[in-house]
Amino acid sequence: FFSHILWHFTQFSTPASANSNKFFSQQDLYALDLEQYRYSGVNLTGFRILNVDNPHVSAIIDKWSMERLQTAPKPEPGLMAGVMMTDAALLYDAVHIVSVCYQRAPQMTVNSLQCHRHKAWRFGGRFMNFIKEAQWEGLTGRIVFNKTSGLRTDFDLDVISLKEDGLEKVGVWSPLDGLNITEIARRQGPNVTDSLTNRSLVVTTVLEEPFVMFAKSNTVLSGNRRFEGYCVDLLSEVSRILGFSYEIRLVEDGKYGAQDEKGQWNGMIRELIDHKADLAVAPLTITHVREKVIDFSKPFMTLGISILYRKANGTNPSVFSFLNPLSPDIWMYILLAYLGVSCVLFVIARFSPYEWYDAHPCNPGSDIVENNFTLLNSFWFGMGALMQQGSELMPKALSTRIIGGIWWFFTLIIISSYTANLAAFLTVERMESPIGSADDLAKQTKIEYGAVKDGATMIFFKKSKISTFEKMWAFMSSKPSALVKNNEEGIQRALTSDYALLMESTTIEYITQRNCNLTQIGGLIDSKGYGIGTPMGSPYRDKITIAILQLQEEAKLHAMKEKWWRSNGCPEEESKEASALGIQNIGGLFIVLAAGLILSVFVATVEFVYKLRKTAEREQVLASFVFLLSWIIPKGRGAPSIMILLAQSQPTGEFHTVCLTLPPASF
Repeated sequence: FFSHILWHFTQFSTPASANSNKFFSQQDLYALDLEQYRYSGVNLTGFRILNVDNPHVSAIIDKWSMERLQTAPKPEPGLMAGVMMTDAALLYDAVHIVSVCYQRAPQMTVNSLQCHRHKAWRFGGRFMNFIKEAQWEGLTGRIVFNKTSGLRTDFDLDVISLKEDGLEKVGVWSPLDGLNITEIARRQGPNVTDSLTNRSLVVTTVLEEPFVMFAKSNTVLSGNRRFEGYCVDLLSEVSRILGFSYEIRLVEDGKYGAQDEKGQWNGMIRELIDHKADLAVAPLTITHVREKVIDFSKPFMTLGISILYRKANGTNPSVFSFLNPLSPDIWMYILLAYLGVSCVLFVIARFSPYEWYDAHPCNPGSDIVENNFTLLNSFWFGMGALMQQGSELMPKALSTRIIGGIWWFFTLIIISSYTANLAAFLTVERMESPIGSADDLAKQTKIEYGAVKDGATMIFFKKSKISTFEKMWAFMSSKPSALVKNNEEGIQRALTSDYALLMESTTIEYITQRNCNLTQIGGLIDSKGYGIGTPMGSPYRDKITIAILQLQEEAKLHAMKEKWWRSNGCPEEESKEASALGIQNIGGLFIVLAAGLILSVFVATVEFVYKLRKTAEREQVLASFVFLLSWIIPKGRGAPSIMILLAQSQPTGEFHTVCLTLPPASF
């Protein structure tokens, strides 16, 4: 059937029939594959009862189309794949009406059907009354029945026409209002620039910093002088190129333009549809839904969704910052390796016969042998290698040399790695944010994140089919506090708590230039553009696009953005170059040095007392209490030093004075 209609249509799609008008009475014109006839020149017009402008209806049709493509991948010749036909939509609405009315009808039973009997249903008349009183917004628009005749009334038929861009809605027909053509005839022939010269256009806009703002002045301003901002400058440049004048008006409801449940538009989109304005110059996002009802110029600014978060605060360096290049685990492993290698070296040196040497080489008959690698010397050897200083001890046996060589290689790599990281840790202040992208946000729950409620960003996450964004939307929808009323509330939360605000990157750039405690995290989550809106079929769109491209090539768009974003903004961050180290960076080294000196004095005292006790025991003197009375160091050079000690005798318990004379100092 459809193939026959298309064949009949092709008879009129010849060059001789260009600019002729053909009317298609069948309501499935939108389902036909008319790709090869778009440029034939024939004006083909038809009706469509499907209410495709309603988002709810569009969702049902899309779901039906997906299931249709899976079950019947090969469409009928002449039809587009997966398109819902008018009879299917009417059947859907009919079944839904019957189902709803039956559920609302009380105490009605249905008898089993018998093919050979034609007995009427006793509740039939009552059920028909329920259907006549039913009202519903279906796939084919508003469903209302005449209570007398039972026929459907108060429905709309879209008038569609084949254009070079495909089928477009050009009007509406209804039983009450009749035919209403909304299409604006596209002008042909004359140059659009000439038609714009000396014309006065009405421009609708909305207040949004820094695009459109009230100008600050000590005097009362009127007309277009009341406004300033990026879009105001853009409009001024476009009007200069195309030669038209304009009047800026704020949209009455203060909204950009969105559809309600019935498919009706508001905001600037509504004013363009109703031809109350000729242009919409504002940060108006180009979307496929808006493109169905208005025209857009090429984007004058590209952007995307990004993350607004407070800047990480730099932490004050610790006096033990020199330990930061290696983690605590590595320091512990190095200590264990040092202890293990020293002990193994001690054991191997004792075990290997080549590590022992003759203590009296002048006495060949002596059986006394010694070994340099005592336990303390083994630890000293390991410490010297670790500190890159070496020691006077050198292994003689092959086995001990292997241990020493491996330990030297180990310390070489460790010290080199430590030295390389030390400069970065001590000279550059580390200011890392806990999050770096949308994936980081989705993987954690400590930092709360959200968007402006019912805004374009929230709708993006709500409709996204990407797993990461679906997970983020599940988090936002599960916490009512994650969604904020407006940008100001989200900015305050980002400043005062662990909260990340998802918003458009252009707004983030402007905010971060005015508030130096905030920053943009990561790149763009999506990509879109701002464009100048015009009514559908407006002759001004193409020339406005050319003017925007000219401004882009002249770098004026970039200059305007620098003017309104960067001026009086936060200063550029200085590059983090290496700086001089302060006591707060390496003060711990001095603490370690002081602790080592104190420890050495303490150990020296213990060694001295220990040696003194051994000497006293040999002389039968128990140095139970030994007091260091004084040091007498003569002032003359070369004089001996005298140390006076007080010791108690073991047999009698009497105190004796012991004087020790030390050799003269060499200095």
